[in-house]
Amino acid sequence: MKGRKLWLVLLPVAAVLLELLPYGAVLNFGVQAADGSIDTIRRTYSYFSLTPFGYALFGPLLTAILSCLLLALGVLYLWRGKGKSALKGLSVIAVLASLSPLLYGVNYFSALGAVISAVLIAETVAAFLPEKH
Repeated sequence: MKGRKLWLVLLPVAAVLLELLPYGAVLNFGVQAADGSIDTIRRTYSYFSLTPFGYALFGPLLTAILSCLLLALGVLYLWRGKGKSALKGLSVIAVLASLSPLLYGVNYFSALGAVISAVLIAETVAAFLPEKH
């Protein structure tokens, strides 16, 4: 029983650690080249960085905050056995927030962002698994 509950803590820990890396959130900037054409520069940031948020890319920071809340709820559920329904709802919202950069296009989504989304999907699946008694 504890092993299954432990996944509800370990997966958000993995998500938060991945979100700390500076390769998850993507911003694409248009700059004028020497010949007058427009080139695109790709910059990546941590999910906890306020820079993408300032450029109206809200998903990464929201995902990071929700991952921290998932971690807190997972710890609460591990110790007290309470809060599983909140954990379910929050995990679904976190998955949607992690996939929201795709609304801007695939160019605004990184491989690390896909891994973070996969970890949060695994968290959602783990939250919805029935408990064994």
